[in-house]
Amino acid sequence: MKAYVFPGQGAQFVGMGKDLYDSKEECREMFEKANQILGFRITDLMFAGTADDLKQTKVTQPAVFLHSVILAKYLANDFTPDMVGGHSLGEFSALVAAGAIDFQDGLKLVAARANAMQKCCEATPSTMAAVLKLEDSTVEEICASVKDQVVVAANYNCPGQLVVSGTIEGVNRVCEMVKEAKGKALPLAVGGAFHSPLMEPARVELETAIRQTTFHVPVCPVYQNVNALPTIDPEQIKSNLILQLTSPVRWTATVQNMLQDGATEFIEVGPGTALQGMIKRVKADANAHSAIMQ
Repeated sequence: MKAYVFPGQGAQFVGMGKDLYDSKEECREMFEKANQILGFRITDLMFAGTADDLKQTKVTQPAVFLHSVILAKYLANDFTPDMVGGHSLGEFSALVAAGAIDFQDGLKLVAARANAMQKCCEATPSTMAAVLKLEDSTVEEICASVKDQVVVAANYNCPGQLVVSGTIEGVNRVCEMVKEAKGKALPLAVGGAFHSPLMEPARVELETAIRQTTFHVPVCPVYQNVNALPTIDPEQIKSNLILQLTSPVRWTATVQNMLQDGATEFIEVGPGTALQGMIKRVKADANAHSAIMQ
């Protein structure tokens, strides 16, 4: 069984999507439609901008989304998912690729999400850090011990890798305690505390947009970040998506559940190879590879 997985923020690179733009008229039309919807030529930044251009949340998120969704469209009849899932932002790509949301509606939601998150980042200085070499329960206990700051487990990426998110002071304190516990802490170059309570204003703003969007029954089960469980119910998908911004990404459990439900091949659709690495940390001999343009 084929599981198609979609990456999130951080997978971007300068030049991303140019091969797709040049390959098919249908792909080119989707990129140009995106330029119109967003109100700026994101293709210029994707194809020939700078790394700093692409790091802006309002650019990064739609850029990664577009690369993933248009690549899935390019694959056409070769895109045959038995199940799909996406990491954080990638969940929106997965939902569009599986037909749960129309392309234009999906892009509008991603743009609204990025802008709402950007506002939260500017309102409260906050950050994230990857914690390596410790059990999830140990990291959770360390976060819980910081009482006067917001800091939580945000991305359960794979065994031995958990990302924490919160105020700058809170994350710094957790990083110090992680080192004392013989773990490793790597600060991430992000603008804010994604998947933490600090994103609540963005969640409220995005909820309005999600509730105004039409959702359809997808072509296959979608494994969602909030609970790592599959669903094809549009109302359930919508409810889980509303919770996503302030809830942890349960990626380890998502991969485990996909494997348990029969996944034999994982295909990463979009820029980068990060998800393949995570999947192989869950199951060393997993068949995981990138979607390839022919």
